[in-house]
Amino acid sequence: MTDADDLRRRTAELLAARPPATTGRLDFLRARFDAGLAWVHFPEGLGGLDAPRSLQAVVDAELAAAGAPDNDPGRIGIGLGMAAPTLLRFGTDEQKQRFLRPLWTGEEVWCQLFSEPGAGSDLAALATRAVREGAGADGTGGDWIVDGQKVWTSSAHQARWAILIARTDPDVPKHRGITYFVCDMTDPGVEVRPLRQITGEAEFNEVFLTGVRIPDAHRLGAVGEGWKVAQTTLMNERVAIGGSRIPREGGMIGVAAADWRARPELRTHDLHQRLLTLWVEAEAARLTGERLRQQLSQGQPGPEGSGMKLAFARLAQEISGWEVEFLAEDGLTYDDWTMRRPDGVDFTGREAGYRYLRAKGNSIEGGTSEVLLNIVAERVLGLPPEPRTDKDVAWKDLPR
Repeated sequence: MTDADDLRRRTAELLAARPPATTGRLDFLRARFDAGLAWVHFPEGLGGLDAPRSLQAVVDAELAAAGAPDNDPGRIGIGLGMAAPTLLRFGTDEQKQRFLRPLWTGEEVWCQLFSEPGAGSDLAALATRAVREGAGADGTGGDWIVDGQKVWTSSAHQARWAILIARTDPDVPKHRGITYFVCDMTDPGVEVRPLRQITGEAEFNEVFLTGVRIPDAHRLGAVGEGWKVAQTTLMNERVAIGGSRIPREGGMIGVAAADWRARPELRTHDLHQRLLTLWVEAEAARLTGERLRQQLSQGQPGPEGSGMKLAFARLAQEISGWEVEFLAEDGLTYDDWTMRRPDGVDFTGREAGYRYLRAKGNSIEGGTSEVLLNIVAERVLGLPPEPRTDKDVAWKDLPR
């Protein structure tokens, strides 16, 4: 069993063989992956050592102290947080070998082609169609021809690969006729258009798929079982959004607290009481996230991640609203409304006006708060599910 001392030894060997000061960034990241120190809980040969997930912190601390480069996780968060765990669980050996290393090193950026104009909260109602051509007599091989539209796609303008769900059988109920694919974003027929947001930026995109040809070798899971595969992606997505590790008084509550300390002339009793309440709630959410990560070290994420994402969205909106109110006219300033396509989201490095506007999307992206409340109610608390009239109706017969 790999323990903390063994990981420190392996990390020291990596640093000795590839000194960060004299080794190129990409060469170092590739060597780290090959040494099993990328994500230590992954299998050997796939960037890990079959070690407990909790020991990743040991490696990260040793490398940070040595000034080693990271893989810019903010830029490749969809690949790390959603695509990688899905590939690990459902991918073939060939798919894991092909995709995981350049995903982790950041050589290949990933995006997520799930939501559609008519299938957001009700994702299983998606209409993007995949039709098979050229399958062998044994039902394998051939290509899938994909047509449809996806929306709210972060990083699509930078991505080489996408995780994609499409309808392959319209004659069965909506959850059973979906298949999961890996789509090459450079293929003919893939068109990415920017979507400008309330922040002025085009962080999201809409993606049009016209006759896109995907080989069957890029299918994840069995035909028609894409909803099952997608659940792994979605559960990991919610943990990635709402369960990131931050220090005490880190994140947006840290920015708000710094504002309070720096501007005593703006303080009022009411604002003080509200800040104290938000600080306590943010700390409770942080500690709950630590507990969730400990649970993750024992297996796959469950529905509890939905609760963390719920708390994250509510706190981000309430803290950013408090900050704008506290700063008065200074809270309404905005540095640049130029339409641009950023690499990621920066909730702490921008001004209060940006945080306030960008936080409005937190209760929509990664599963709306209303949908997540249903998940918590039904799958965590065990309450009766809402009645569904479409459960046994073929997708093609559903009203639109």
